[in-house]
Amino acid sequence: MIDHSETEQTDDRGCLRWVVGIPLVILYVLAAGLCYTALTIRPTGPWDDGAYAGIISSCLLAIAVSTVALLITVVPSSVRLAMGRWWLAPPLILAAVATLRWIFVP
Repeated sequence: MIDHSETEQTDDRGCLRWVVGIPLVILYVLAAGLCYTALTIRPTGPWDDGAYAGIISSCLLAIAVSTVALLITVVPSSVRLAMGRWWLAPPLILAAVATLRWIFVP
């Protein structure tokens, strides 16, 4: 008798990787774009409230998107098992960059 349970479990993990991986990559790219925006905005002076507001809003949105991506990766245990631990790194790094930029706004 042939046991197909291991093969079916591997196929399910492969499918789960694609189903969860694509939205996570989209969220990572969105958060990276927001971090890039926050890092490249340069106020022309202390009176430039619009630039400061843009930096802070980009940072807050990057932190929010990174938090959503992190929750998608962490909350369901089946996703953690299928995706691996390295999927936790991008949202943590992007949230840290956004937080540091928000703290060190000139």
